[in-house]
Amino acid sequence: MGKQLSPASRTGAGQWPYLRVANVYEGRIDYSDVNSMAFSAAERETYGLMPGDILLNEGQENLMMVGRSALYDGAPGEFCFQNTLIRFRPGPAVVPEFAQAVFVWWRANAVFAGIAEKTSISHLGGSRFGALLFPLIPVTTQRRIVEVLDSFTKLERDVEASIAKFEALRSGLMEELAELGCGQFGEALKQGPQNGIYKPASMYGLQGTPIVRIDSFSRGKSDLTRGLLRVAVTGGEIARYGLEVGDIVINRVNTPDLVGKSTSVRRLNEPTIFESNMMRCKLYRSVADPVFTEIWLGSSTVKRYFLQRAKSAISQASINGDDVRNCPFPKIDVSAQLAFLERLNMVEGQRMAEVAELAKLRQLKLGLVDDLLSGRVTTSGVVA
Repeated sequence: MGKQLSPASRTGAGQWPYLRVANVYEGRIDYSDVNSMAFSAAERETYGLMPGDILLNEGQENLMMVGRSALYDGAPGEFCFQNTLIRFRPGPAVVPEFAQAVFVWWRANAVFAGIAEKTSISHLGGSRFGALLFPLIPVTTQRRIVEVLDSFTKLERDVEASIAKFEALRSGLMEELAELGCGQFGEALKQGPQNGIYKPASMYGLQGTPIVRIDSFSRGKSDLTRGLLRVAVTGGEIARYGLEVGDIVINRVNTPDLVGKSTSVRRLNEPTIFESNMMRCKLYRSVADPVFTEIWLGSSTVKRYFLQRAKSAISQASINGDDVRNCPFPKIDVSAQLAFLERLNMVEGQRMAEVAELAKLRQLKLGLVDDLLSGRVTTSGVVA
């Protein structure tokens, strides 16, 4: 286990860079955002990382992400590590890349989840991790398995590069949009912004009318036909706060980085209403396409705008109707909006196809690890 961060270590002498959960992704370490704290010379000896060390996430909110791991590939002693991580340092009987492949398999197959201590944050724990039975097969076999898996890893990297290319193309399209002249979003509004309905917790239950809440959607395309809580309301309240296909829903109260989060209503299976911490906007369809509007409201331009206009409170921020009406909106007609969406959808379709290919490849790789470890398949029988 790594060193615990304390008030004294934040400002003490001997500041040294350390890695934490935010730096360790599955199969890679992000060195772009590294914090420092005080480490004595003896602590740097204890907590200093060496090439071949494997770092595992000790605690996660998401149970299935406990034990997410990566191989340290930096210089000896260049970084230390925090107690939110567990370090596994292989001995001579274990090939580091083989051990990391085992840990990836354990995480994906809920081995880590099965032994984790489950509280609001799930913890793997050094002693529970240390008690797991490791497949200690001959080193020569480990190396052959690593060679086979490396060929799959190369394919993964190629697909990841392709995904990054399409993401860059998407960013380029959004930058084109940001360079257009803008008017105000209010010019595209037929009605609203209107705040939603407030109901006490006692009115929520298994029966009633579905209600959209701030956790019901993310930025962009959302499915508002399932997973919603229900609330007891009158017919008049449904008429006043009911959503229609084509409406835009905007968070007015949330954490600072999520205030202004928006989605368009694409489909409804039954009358559905929206909660008081969001606003509903109805568009002049001759001026603004709902899907284009959803894309624009999720752009970096609008995120920056709402962040500047947000009124801050303790851990929360809020925007009001004037902030929404005064939000910038591109001065292009609906035909140009639809043409932009067509270009964007083409890029996004190709990106999603690559994402699906990457998921398929990773699943095949996990299955291969399972087969190799169990002996059902030998390395000589695999053609990558």
